[in-house]
This record gives sequence, structure tokens and C-alpha cells, in this order.
Amino acid sequence: MSDKLRVFVSSVQKELEDERAIIQNLLNTDAFLVAHCAPVLFEFEPASPVKAIEGCLAKLEECRVYLLIIGSQYGSQVDGVSITHREYRRAKELGLPVLAFIKGDRKQDREDGTMQLITELDGDGPKYKRFNTVVELQKEVREALVELLRERFGLAPTTDEDEVAQQTIDATSSFESQSFTRLKWSEVDHDVARRMVAVAEERRPEELSDADLLAGVLQRGLVWTDPDTGEHYATAAGIVLLAKDPSAVFPQCRIMADVYRGSEPDSTPRDHEDIRGPMPLAIDRAIAFINRNTRHPMRIVGLNRVRLDEYPEEALREALVNAVAHRLYEDAGRKIILEVFADRVTVLSPGMPPEPLTLPILRKGRYRPCSRNPVLAQCLSYFHRIEERGSGFRRMREQMLNHGLPEPLLGTDTGYFQVTFRGPGENIDLITVPEVRLLVTPAAEAQLNDRQRQMVIMLQEGQRLTSRLCETAFAVTRDTTTRDFELLMKLGIARRLGKGRSTSYVLVTFA
Repeated sequence: MSDKLRVFVSSVQKELEDERAIIQNLLNTDAFLVAHCAPVLFEFEPASPVKAIEGCLAKLEECRVYLLIIGSQYGSQVDGVSITHREYRRAKELGLPVLAFIKGDRKQDREDGTMQLITELDGDGPKYKRFNTVVELQKEVREALVELLRERFGLAPTTDEDEVAQQTIDATSSFESQSFTRLKWSEVDHDVARRMVAVAEERRPEELSDADLLAGVLQRGLVWTDPDTGEHYATAAGIVLLAKDPSAVFPQCRIMADVYRGSEPDSTPRDHEDIRGPMPLAIDRAIAFINRNTRHPMRIVGLNRVRLDEYPEEALREALVNAVAHRLYEDAGRKIILEVFADRVTVLSPGMPPEPLTLPILRKGRYRPCSRNPVLAQCLSYFHRIEERGSGFRRMREQMLNHGLPEPLLGTDTGYFQVTFRGPGENIDLITVPEVRLLVTPAAEAQLNDRQRQMVIMLQEGQRLTSRLCETAFAVTRDTTTRDFELLMKLGIARRLGKGRSTSYVLVTFA
């Protein structure tokens, strides 16, 4: 399927705003669905229902799936028929597959028009599912879309994608999808919004018109449209990411940073900053705070003088991004805490990891991504160029090891999730030169067994290795040497020359 399947989401807007938002977010963050589907939500003003109908039906005709959510209310009407009802009938005329979901059980009170729509559904034959909560709705919608993609296009999610989706739906908080009227679209930081949409859509910021920008934030669940007024407002996620001061709405959206002279907190921090602002920019300010309060020794590398950082910046950034993306926002009384000590840096985030993640699982580094705030996680990955969501702790570990420092410690402290980066202390020489200057990084070396390390030494000595030479030297089979060479190539240490019997392997820098 070359183009994404455009899914028209139809419902009474005001009554089902939360459900519309959560489905939009599901289609924008689920790894399988985002690759094959695109949500289409038409926002209209009931003050001009005839024009609204024309616009809705025009949008619907561009789509290939009709997704209907029914609640209690019938919605705005023209000639006794609601806009949602007209959309359903037009979808039938177009022959679109209809996926219908009804909120509540059969006993729930509904307006007469709504009951007529349900009766029409019963007569037409499309199967529909019932739900009570947004979690149930997400599961039912995903299951229906997966089945449709499998039947119509032969597309199916992997087992990993299914498990990640299930875990994320179960863990998802309703916080980020909430619709507020506290912050108008005109009042958010448009420069930050433009930066995010440009990265997400792989365009230059200056290419985005005002309409493109608004469409980009609407599509990603950061802004919603009030159906009564047509005014655009930031959602909770939009406030966190785009408000000039999110703490004016959510006091917990701040980073409290302190620097202590020794290895324990004291009453007079050497430096302090209450970091506020759009959270992507707050993360940048937190990094700058650490940089100005940690050491930067100079190291001679060849003919170059290299300025080193006491801690790897990208590891610290990963921890701060994780803290903002995965914290428990319902805990309105606590902020993210950043502490810089003489021997370590700690990042504390309110709330424990969502199930099924546990400290032992996170410490092993083998886990599938799971976020209680998937929209925030997705959008922050655009700002901070995180290529693979869900692997942050593994990257932190590699970055610390490559820097010559111990791997981060993961723990808890009075309801906070804590990441501790241990520094070099008095032995500043522990810090290594930047990874880009090293052929075999500490993280890569940790993956090698004794035989493979000896092979690397032979390569560094200028030898050209072959499978037969290694089979004889190490008394191993051809399959073993094949796996060894595949690992060395994967790690960027060796490269293959020739084919067949002439195949040999050399160091990547060996001419």
C-alpha cells in the first residue's frame, strides 16, 4: 500500500471530544498504524451547519475508511438529520468500510435521533463494538483497523508491535489528551511549534505556511477546535510542549535544578535555577545548566586540543527527555528535579514506570517501549532527534561506558523515578575522547568475547583475516568464524573484501 489509508473519524464533536482525541493520538503514535493510516477529523462550527455538511462530506470523499463513534447526543441537524448521520449515509454510498463503536450499553439513555442511527446501523449490517472507557475504545479501534489492513491489503503487525501497542494502551494516561480553553493557539510559542512540525514532516521551517503549521499541530493532538466557536486551543500535551510558560497552567511543568558543593544536599546550593518554558526548550536549558556547573578538561589528541565534557551530554538529554515524556502528570504537586553533585548528576521524575516495566527489566535494558504519555514521547523525539523510542536507557548505558564512566544507576526515591550518572570524581583522566575518534568503543568491546578481541588485535596489526586462517588459529568451525566476522562488521570494526574463496576481512581504516 503506497499511500496511507485515510481514516475519517466521525462523531458528535463536543460530547465525544476526548474519544476523538484519543483515537487521533492512537493513529499518530502506534508503530503499526502510523505506518499505514492517517486520521482525518473535520472540525466545524454548528453556527453554519449547511457549510459544515459540505466540508465534512468533501473530506469524507478523500478517505478510504469511515470510523464512527456514537454516544448519547445526536448532534447538529439540517432538515432533521444530523451531520454525523449524513456522514454515515455518504460513507455507505461511497462503499467505504464502516467501523462503528458505541459508547455504553443498550440501556443507556440516548436521544431519539441517535437511536434511529443505531437502528439504521443494525439494518445495514456493519458490525459495531461497544465500549465504556477510552482504553476499551483504543483496543477495539486498533483491533478493527488491524483486521481491515490484514484482509484488504495483506498487512499485519509484528508480535512486538502488538505487544507494544497493548502495553502502551494499558499504560496511557488521559492527561495529555484533555481539551482545555486556557491557552489559545495564538498564544503558544509558534517558533517551537514550527520547529517540531518541520522535523516531523521532513520540511524546512520556512516552508510551512500558517495553515500548514496549524494543520501539523492539530494532526498531532497538540491543538483542538472548539466546535461552538471555531477557536483553536492547546490540549494538555500542547500546553506542556508549546506554552511559553506551561507552569502557569500546570505548576508541575518545571525543572528544579540545584548544584551542591559536595556529595550531599545542603541548604545553600552553589547554583539554582527554576527552569520554566516550553518543555523542549526547558530540556535545552537544563543541559546548559549542567554544562556550566561541571568540568570540561582539555585533552591532546594528535595535533588537536579537544574539550571534553565531564558527563556525556546525550545521556543526560535522554534522561531529561524521558523524565518529561514519561512522568506522572496527574501528580500536580511535584516537579522534575535535577541535582548536580561533586561526584554525580541525578534526574528525578515523579511517578514509577508504567506496568509492565519494572526496575529489573529497565536495568537489563531489554524491554519494549511503553509510555503513559505517547503523544509527548512522540513529539519530544522530533525535537531531540531520538531515532528509536523505547531504547533510551540502553543508549544512556552505552554513552556512559563510551565516556569512560560507569553505567547509570536506576532507582526510586520517595515516589520519584531516579537516574543517577556517576562522574569521574577526582580521577578526571577516566573520561575518554569523544566516541567518534575511537574505532573500538567501550560499548562495542563489551560485546566481544576473548576470541573476537584477539581477532581485532590481529586486524589492528595489519593482518588480513580469512575464515580458514581463523578456523585454524582458534580451532573453531566455519559457522563460528562467519558469526564473528558478521559481528565485527556490524560494530564497524572490520570490512569485507572480495567474494567466495577470495573473501578476506580488514580493519575499516586499513587500506
